[in-house]
Amino acid sequence: MAAFPWHARSRNYVSESDMCKLESVPVDFGDYHPLKPITVTESKTKKMSRKGSTSSTSSSSSSSMMDPLSSVLDGTDPLSLFAAAADPVITTATMDNTRKKRDKDDGPAVGSDFEPWSSKRGEILARYTTTEKLSIVSGKGTSTGSAVSEKVRTRLEELDDLEEGSQKELLNLTQQDYMNRIEELNQSLKDAWSSDQKVKALKIVIQCSKLLSDTTVIQFYPSKFVLITDILDTFGKLVYERILSMCMDNRVSLSDNFSPESVNDTAKETCLNWFFKIASIRELIPRFYVEAAILKCNKFLSKMGISECLPRLTSMIRGIGDPLVAVYARAYLCRVGMEVAPQLKESLNKNFFDFLLTFKQIHGDTVQNQLIVQCVEIPLYLTLYSPAIDWILQCIAYRAPEDYINCAEVWVEYTCRHFKKREVNTVLADIIKHMTPDRAFEDAYPQLQSIIQKVITYIYDFSLLFSVEKFLPFLDMFQKENVRVEVCKCIMESFIKHQQESTKDPVILNALLHICKTMHDSVNALTLEDEKRMLAALINGFIKMVSFGRDFEQQLSFYVEARSMFCNLEPVLVQLIHSVNQLAMETRKVMKGNHSRKTAAFVRACVAFCFITIPSLSSIFTRLNLYLHSGQVALANQCLSQADAFFKAAVSLVPEVPKMISIDGKMRPSDAFLLEFLCNFFSTLLVVPDHPEQGVLFLVRGLLNVIQDYTWEDNSDDKVRIYTNVLHLLSAMTQETYIYHVDKVDSNDTLYGGDSKFLAEINKLCETVIAQILDHLKTLGKEETLKRQSQLALYLFNTILAHGDLRNNKLNQLSVNLWNLAQKHGFADTKTMVKTLEYIRRRSKQPEMSHFADLALRLPLQSRT
Repeated sequence: MAAFPWHARSRNYVSESDMCKLESVPVDFGDYHPLKPITVTESKTKKMSRKGSTSSTSSSSSSSMMDPLSSVLDGTDPLSLFAAAADPVITTATMDNTRKKRDKDDGPAVGSDFEPWSSKRGEILARYTTTEKLSIVSGKGTSTGSAVSEKVRTRLEELDDLEEGSQKELLNLTQQDYMNRIEELNQSLKDAWSSDQKVKALKIVIQCSKLLSDTTVIQFYPSKFVLITDILDTFGKLVYERILSMCMDNRVSLSDNFSPESVNDTAKETCLNWFFKIASIRELIPRFYVEAAILKCNKFLSKMGISECLPRLTSMIRGIGDPLVAVYARAYLCRVGMEVAPQLKESLNKNFFDFLLTFKQIHGDTVQNQLIVQCVEIPLYLTLYSPAIDWILQCIAYRAPEDYINCAEVWVEYTCRHFKKREVNTVLADIIKHMTPDRAFEDAYPQLQSIIQKVITYIYDFSLLFSVEKFLPFLDMFQKENVRVEVCKCIMESFIKHQQESTKDPVILNALLHICKTMHDSVNALTLEDEKRMLAALINGFIKMVSFGRDFEQQLSFYVEARSMFCNLEPVLVQLIHSVNQLAMETRKVMKGNHSRKTAAFVRACVAFCFITIPSLSSIFTRLNLYLHSGQVALANQCLSQADAFFKAAVSLVPEVPKMISIDGKMRPSDAFLLEFLCNFFSTLLVVPDHPEQGVLFLVRGLLNVIQDYTWEDNSDDKVRIYTNVLHLLSAMTQETYIYHVDKVDSNDTLYGGDSKFLAEINKLCETVIAQILDHLKTLGKEETLKRQSQLALYLFNTILAHGDLRNNKLNQLSVNLWNLAQKHGFADTKTMVKTLEYIRRRSKQPEMSHFADLALRLPLQSRT
C-alpha cells in the first residue's frame, strides 16, 4: 500500500457535545427517595382452602416481642430449674454434661491463713454506730420517729406477729436495744426450729432479710448487715444439718466429701422442697439472701450445683438498685462462697467487676437525694462501703497469684474507663516503677501489650493520650523489636480509626513521628512485602491526617522531614509526592491561578521536591505515572520549564520498561500498562506548548522515536494501536481551538494560530505514522495473523472515520480499502460491520456530513461464506 496524506476534518466540539447529550425526561418520584427506609407491613388476610376451611395469617407490622425478664433467665426460672433437677432423667442428662466442666464443687477449704468473718464482726459493730432511734416493729395507728418508713413498719409488723394474737410494738429503740431484739429473733429462730416449726423459722428469716433493703438510718447499715446475716448463717446451718441427718444410714453419717449419689431420695426431696419454697419468695432481696444462706445444700443434689448457682446469684444482685445494699449482698455471696467453694474464684471476680461497673450510681440523683435527706456527706457515705469491699477483695486475693502485672492489667481498664488522665498516669507510673528494676518488663510483654491496648481503647483522643506524662516512657519498656513494632501498629491503627479531623498539634506530631519512625526502621531485607504494605499504609494514614491549614510552607517542611524519615518504604514516598502535588494545587486554588512572586517560588519548590524524589522509586510504572502527574501539576501552576523537564524524563524512561513486570507477586506482560500510560500521555501533550528553542512538537517527535525504537513482542499489535492513538492526538492538534486547555497556559492553538507551516508539520507526522501502520498490516498477511489484520484494519478505519476529512479522495479510498481488508478473509464481526454502516448512513443525514452518503455506497457488506 502506498503512503497517504492525512487530512483531519474540522471539529466543532461544542455542537458535537450537545448532540451526544441524553434527552432529559421529567420523572415524578412522588414520596420515593433512595435513602428512605423501606417499610414492610404484613396485613391480615384470610385464605379459603378448597374444602372451605379458613386459614388466617398473622397480622402485625411488628414481630413478637421477647419478655426482657424472661430473656435474662434464658427461658428458665428457679422453679423450673429445681423441677428439672427433680426429674431423674433430666438430672442424669444434666449431670453427664456438667461432668465435663473443669471446675468442681469439691475443693480444699480455706486455711488458717484466711482471716474469718467472725474476726471482723466486732470491729464493724463498734465502728458503725448511730444515736438515732431505731424501730423494727410497728403497731396500728402509732406514729414513729422520722427514721422509720411506712413500708418497713408494715413488714416488721408481720415479722413480730410470730404467734396468733401477739403483737409487740418496738419503737424508738437505741442501738443496743435493736441489737438485743435481733438476738431475740435469732433465738426465736432456733426455738422454732427445735420445736419443728419450720415454716415459722423460714418466716423469721424472710422478714429479717427484708430489713436489709432498708437504708433509713444509712450509717448503721454495715452493723445491721452483720446482725441480720448472723440469723441467716444460723438458718443455713440448721437446714444443712437437718438434711445431713436424714442421710444417715444405720446411724452412719456421710463422709465430708460425699457425692450426691450417696444421698437418699428422702433427703433430696426435702432439700428440693426448701429450694422450691425459697424460689417462691416474691421479693428479690429476701429471695437472694435466703437462697445464698442454704447454698451449701446444693451438694445434696448435684456435684455442679454450687458452681451453677453462684453465677446465677451473682446476676440476681444486678437487680438491686441501691449500690450500698448491692455491695453488701455481693459481700455475703462471697462469704458463703468462700465457705463452700473457695476454689470458684470466677464468680467472686465477676462480683467485684460488677461493683466497679455500678459504682458510678453513687453520683445519681437517687443516692444524692437520700444523702441530703439524712444529712450525710459523700466522704462519710463512702466509708460505709469499706467492710464489704474489704471482704470481697480478701476473698478474691486469697491464694491467688500476687503477680503484680496481671493485677495491673485488670485495674488499668477500670481506671481508663472511669477516671481521668491523672489517675491513668498514676497507674502507668506505678507499672513503670515495678517493671523497670531488673528489666522485669522483658517477661511481661503480653501483659504490657494488653495494657497499651486497653489505654488506647478508652483514650482515643490523642491530644489527651500524649499529654499523659508516662505514656511514652511506658512505650520505652518495649525493647524487643518485634513487640515494639506490634505496639506501634496498634497505636497507629487506633489513631487512623478514631482521628476524625486533621491535626497540627506538635505533641501529637512528634509522638506519632517517633512511633512511625520505629515501624519504618524495623524494615530490612527479610521483611515480607505484606508487612511493608501494612506499615506503609499506617504511616500514610498518619501523613494524610496532618494539616497546617494555610501555612503551606510548614506543611511542605513536614513532608520534607517525613521523606528523610521514611525513605525505605516506597509507598510512603509515593504518598508524599501526591501530597506535595496536592499542596501545590491548593496554593493555586487559594491564589485563583494568579501566583505572586512568593507563591510562584513556593510551587516551584513543590515541583522540585517531586522531581528529586521520583527517581528514588524502584517501580518503573510508578515513576512514569508520577512524572506525568507531577508534570500536569507543574503545567497547571505555569511552571512550563519544570513541566517540560517532567515530560522529558518520562519520555527518556519509556525505553527502560521491561517486557515483564511483577504484579501482586506474579509476572505479567507490560504492554497493556505501557499502552495505557502512553494514551494518558498523549492526552496531556495536546495542551503542552512547544518550547521556542526545541522546535515544533519536540515532545511528540521524541516520544514517537522512543516508540519506534522500543522492542515490542513479535505477536503484539500494541505499537500499531499506539500509532493509531497518535493520529487522534495529531488530528486534535490541527483544530483551530483545542477541546480543552490549562487555565492561564497558552497551548499550540494559541501560539501558532493555525499557521500553515505548523499544520504541514503535523500532516507530515501523520503520513509517517500511517505508513508505519500500513507496513505493519502488510506483515499480517499470513494465514495465522489474518484475524489480527482484520481487527487492526477496522480500528484504523474507525479512526479515519472519526478524525479524518473523508472529502479528500485519497483518504476516502484508504478507508474503503481498510473496510474491504477487514472483511476480506471472513474474520470481521458482522454485527459490528452492520452497526458501523448504519452509523455512517445516519451521520450522512447531517448537512456537514453529506459526503458520508457516497462513502456508504462504496462500503459493501460481505457474508462470511
